[in-house]
Amino acid sequence: MQLHVAKTALSALNVDAIVNPGNSEGSMRNGVSDRIRVAGGDAIEAEALNAAPIAIGAALLTTAGDLPAKHVIHVPIMEHAKGNSTSEEVRRATRAALVAAAAKQLASLGIPAMGTFGEGVPLDEVARAIVEEVRAHKKDFPAEIYLVDERDDIFELLDESVHGPS
Repeated sequence: MQLHVAKTALSALNVDAIVNPGNSEGSMRNGVSDRIRVAGGDAIEAEALNAAPIAIGAALLTTAGDLPAKHVIHVPIMEHAKGNSTSEEVRRATRAALVAAAAKQLASLGIPAMGTFGEGVPLDEVARAIVEEVRAHKKDFPAEIYLVDERDDIFELLDESVHGPS
């Protein structure tokens, strides 16, 4: 598996799927979820709402609407919109996304820095949880994973978690 860190918008990635770290309700009105909905269209949220509730530790694959990605994998990191999360919920969400991508044999996956939009998870714990879960995933799919964020400090934390201190 190839692991990349990119300073870019998740919604701009041309991959088989991007990960939406949302809530169990399927609502996409905050943080990364809102950015995905705005860029890809309301059909993504409508499909998630119709399938809700989505358990923490589970994943839901939906359309990607107008995004360059083919699918969105919804993985709740909290029960309700505007809730709090933990590094363990980020870890479980990462694992669920990887399992869903492997089950659908998706070759490429974009994962954002989940829990970093005010959900209360310490930034270093987010980066560590995501990278540890990606490295523990020993399946053939996805073959290529992009860890992405547009913010300098988060990008640097992800990069350091993948490549070590510079």
